[in-house]
Amino acid sequence: MKLNKAISPILATVILIAVTLVIAIGVIGWIMGIWGTFGATETIQIYPDSYINASGNVLVLHTKNTGSATAVIYKIEVVGLATGSTFGSSTTFITTTGTSTDVSVPPGWEGYITVGVTGAVAGTTYQVKIYTKAGNVYSATVQAK
Repeated sequence: MKLNKAISPILATVILIAVTLVIAIGVIGWIMGIWGTFGATETIQIYPDSYINASGNVLVLHTKNTGSATAVIYKIEVVGLATGSTFGSSTTFITTTGTSTDVSVPPGWEGYITVGVTGAVAGTTYQVKIYTKAGNVYSATVQAK
């Protein structure tokens, strides 16, 4: 005598619901960053009051890291102008050591980053690009004053 045994439909439904819940919790945790910095992102915001001081040859960027990870800036470029290789700041978040010009911007930090530029003409608008180690490029338009 041959017996066909299978699980009941109710038990199968309970198992499917349990597996679905485990997968959903894992995905939500990954997206929300609960499982560590795996879901952390950097987001640099450049405020419109940023400008180039044409007489002082300085780019002044009013920035904020609105992301949840530290942004490491390795290059700031002003299209059409020679840009200095070192940055400065009005606060102490700079992490330059030796010949490194990397700037670490922690999450939530807001302040000014200054960069030396050459050849700015007052009244002209310039494109500024910020490059980070995470591979992001943030751009803004600033005016020389």
